[in-house]
Order: sequence, then structure tokens, then C-alpha cells
Amino acid sequence: MPLNRKISWLIAAVAAVTFMPFLGRVALFDWDEVNFAECAREMIALGDYLRVHIDYLPFWEKPPLFFWLQAICMHLFGVGEYAARFPNAVCGVLTLVLLFHVGASLHHWRFGLLWAGAYFGSILPHFYFRSGIIDPWFNLLIFLGFYFFILSHWRKNNFTGVNLNYPAPIYLTIGGLCLSLALLAKGPAALIITGLCLMVYWVRERFGWYVPVSYFIIYGLLSLSAILIWYGIETLQNGPQLAIEFTKYQYRLFTTPDAGHEGFIGYHFVVLLIGCFPASIFAIKAMTTLRNRHERTAPADFQRWMTILFWVVLILFSIVKTKIVHYSSMAYFPLTYLAASAIEEILQRKTVVNSWMQVGLVAISSLWAVVLMVVPSLAQHAEVLKPLLANDPFAQANLEAHVHWYGWEAITGIIFLVGTMGGVRALKKFPLHGVIALFAATALMVTLTVYLYVPKIIQYTQGASVEFFRQLEGKDCYVYTYGYRSYVHWFYAKTKPDTRPITEDGLAWQNYLFYGPVKKNVYVACKIFSRPELDTVSTLQFLYEQNGFAFYKRRKPSSDLNSWMCK
Repeated sequence: MPLNRKISWLIAAVAAVTFMPFLGRVALFDWDEVNFAECAREMIALGDYLRVHIDYLPFWEKPPLFFWLQAICMHLFGVGEYAARFPNAVCGVLTLVLLFHVGASLHHWRFGLLWAGAYFGSILPHFYFRSGIIDPWFNLLIFLGFYFFILSHWRKNNFTGVNLNYPAPIYLTIGGLCLSLALLAKGPAALIITGLCLMVYWVRERFGWYVPVSYFIIYGLLSLSAILIWYGIETLQNGPQLAIEFTKYQYRLFTTPDAGHEGFIGYHFVVLLIGCFPASIFAIKAMTTLRNRHERTAPADFQRWMTILFWVVLILFSIVKTKIVHYSSMAYFPLTYLAASAIEEILQRKTVVNSWMQVGLVAISSLWAVVLMVVPSLAQHAEVLKPLLANDPFAQANLEAHVHWYGWEAITGIIFLVGTMGGVRALKKFPLHGVIALFAATALMVTLTVYLYVPKIIQYTQGASVEFFRQLEGKDCYVYTYGYRSYVHWFYAKTKPDTRPITEDGLAWQNYLFYGPVKKNVYVACKIFSRPELDTVSTLQFLYEQNGFAFYKRRKPSSDLNSWMCK
């Protein structure tokens, strides 16, 4: 087998062994993970794979592609956490193999390994392949659409430094179709990011059309094809409401901060710097020493494209009002590419590891290590934290969860610190060993954190709620959360279509559950600061309070139709 193929199989095997086992041992995080898994579950429950639902009502916020992938996995593995996260584990395998091949085709097999290794060995890029959110697939499809457009540009303009065996329109078509799938996965952000990058490159070319205008038109039409087909079928069946509401939601997301997701303008810079450690430090080095800026070769041009992509994503989502960690995750591709570029130059002795790089690597790794070492000790002495949370009774009550910390979990931080410090020390004399130590230590740290820390953290934040609603699975009942937004109750109680609201008016549905002639028992959860309100509802029986949550039950009434009519 050719060397590149052997390396590809090795990368795929390592990624599969790392990402795929034990995905179901941790409850899904509320909101996004549970939200998306519930959409997929309701697709199966309703047998409706065209329209996305949540609580069996139309869900306007996301297109269906990722939910189709989750639904397929739920058919294979059953409805649960493993199936919800498995698509991203597969995405992780495909992404790392793709990065290796792109890097190897432009430079050398070693560069391909460096790029894949930088992605695998950086904190957030690695972590998201173990999650159940849309972004890993969304980003991969955007990158493929972007990359194949670049290939069509190179083929059309006879760039050197890359082997292209097909006509430019073939690459353009593949790119447009990949981008169309990205739109079908999450929405117009894919088109905005790509369009802005093409425009910036056009400006950089002094407003010269680097490909014929017809290429842009074809690429744009192809990129809209999948979502327009979906819109068209949906409109024919159910009218234009979905398209209207989806457009309104996307506009609101870009122009106003979503509740609880505001942040300062430098939010994503901090996220990428700390969250993409250690690749972020090497990427900064690449940005300060970019070479071959004016060469008309494919490797030099790809570096320009990746730089453009990075800054477009960072600036765009710094402007967007809603600040969520994974919004800037598309930047992981160019950031790790630039990191690999810097590392390659270090290995070739074309540049050196500066003192500021060493300080940055030591500072950020120490920050992560200290947190990992301190958390187990603080968790064993939660009473120390309670005075700091005097204004948040819910958080104080979370700390009362019976979570068993052994203390030796802190070894995760120690191993990470020793590995990264050793890597930093080796960078000067043995740069390859230093780089391997840095990225391997980070990948190991993320893995240990997922196994040792995340399950315990979830027990604090939502463990009581998950356990309560999990016990209701299979029971014919209504479930409801009062005073806070959640998707846990629907997914873990496995609600059925006949428990959907009789109205889309949330207040009317609440009044029906509390006072109306319900035909089955009602179970309600609230956070403790809402207890005084629910305690005044005469129809609800208080069950118990646990870790910041309070739980109630309303028994199916024999005859309270008159009281409902009075309400």
C-alpha cells in the first residue's frame, strides 16, 4: 500500500478508538445536545423526516440534515446518548483523514500528519468530536465546499504545486454541493462565511475576477440547491410558514443577543486562544512570519485562503451579538493549518521557537492544569464555594449533589502539566519530540477530562433533573418545566406524540396542565427559586427537592372541568 494510504488507515484507527467508545456513559448536555437529540427522536416517533419538531411542534431554528444522521444512528443503536453523539465521532475520523490528505497533497506526508495532529491534539477541536452538536459536520461541509472551490480556481488558472486530474467545473460542482449540505445542516452562516472569504480574496486580487463570473453564479446556485429543495417540498406540503420563521430566527440570531449568550467583542479571540491550545500559539507564530505571500503556487495560495478564512470567522462572530463557544469553531480548520505551517518551519529550522511562544505555552497549559488540579479538592470541600455563590441559591444547591470525588482525579492536571512542560523544554533542541509531547498531552488530557470530570459536573448541573425524568420513561404522562428552558424532560421521559401541547401558546398550555381537565398525570420540575410560585398552585403535589430542582406531581383529576372553564 502507498505510504499515504497506510497513514490514512492509521489515523482513522486512532480516531475511531479515541472518539467512538463510551459515548453514552454521560448524559446529554442541556441545551444544544439534548435539543438536537430530541429533534431526531421525534422524527422517529412521528415518522416525519421532512419537518423538524420539538415537543411535537414545528421547530423553526434548524434544517434537518444533522437530525437525519442522528435518527439513522438511533435506528442502529437505539435512542440514547451514544446514538446522539456517534455522528460526530464518525465526523472526527473523516475530518482527520481529510486534513492529512489535503496537507500531504499540498506539501508532504509529514505536513499532513502535523495538520491532523494539531486538530486532534487541541482542546476544543478534539472535544467536539465527542459531542452531539451540529458544528463538527457543519464545519466539515463548509470546509469541503470551500476547498473544492479553491481547487476549481487552481485548475482554471493552472496553479503549480498540486496535482489536479479533473476539469475545473467538476471541482466547482462538488464544492457547491458540499456547501449546500452545510446549509441543510445549520443554515445560512455557511453561505455567509464562504461568500465573505471569496469577496476578501477578490479585494486582495485588486477586484480582478480570479475565476469567471459564471463560476460564482453556478457555485451559488448549487450551494442553495439542497435547502431550496427542502423548502420547496415543505412549502408544497405545509405552506411557507417554515421558510418565514426560519429566516426570522436567523436574522434575530445575528442581530440580537440570545438570552444568556451575550459577551464582549473579544470573546471569540479568548475562546480560540485558550480553547485551541496548543495550536493557537503556533498559529500566532505563523501569522507573524507568513512566507511566500506573492507566489502563484497552490501551497502559497492555500495559506492565503486559510488566513482569510480565519479572520473572516473571527471578525464575523465577534460582530454577531450572540456569543456561544462553538460559533467560532469553523476557525479550527485554518487555525490548525497555520499551526502546522509554523511547526513545519520550526522543524526545517527556518524559524525558531521564540521566548514569547514558550511563555504562552507555559501560561495556558498551567492555567488548564491548575483548574484540573484544584477542581477535585474544591469539590470535596464544597462549603468553601457556597459563600461565593450567595446571590445564586440554585448554584449553591447544585453543590449539595452527592458526587463522589476521590481526589486522585487531579492527576489529569499533573500529567498534562508534566507533558506540556516537557514538550516546551524539548522544542529548542528536539522540536519534533516537543511538538508530539504537547499535542499528545493535550489529547490525553481531554480524554481523561471527559471520563473523570464531565460525568461528575453533569451530576451537579442537571443530574437530579435527568434522573427524575428518566424514571418517567414509558409512563403515560405529561412532563413540564416551569420557569426555565430545558429539553431534558422530553428526551429522558421519551414523551409520545399524544402528549404534545393542544396549543402553541405556552401560557395556555401551562394553564391546561395546572388547572385543565388533563387525561393523565402531570409531572413538573422547577428550579428552587420558582418554588414559592408553584407552591401556591393547589393542584400540584410537592414531591421532593434535590440539588437545586424541585419536583411536583398533579394526579389526573376526576372532574375539575368547571374549574378549568372558570380559568
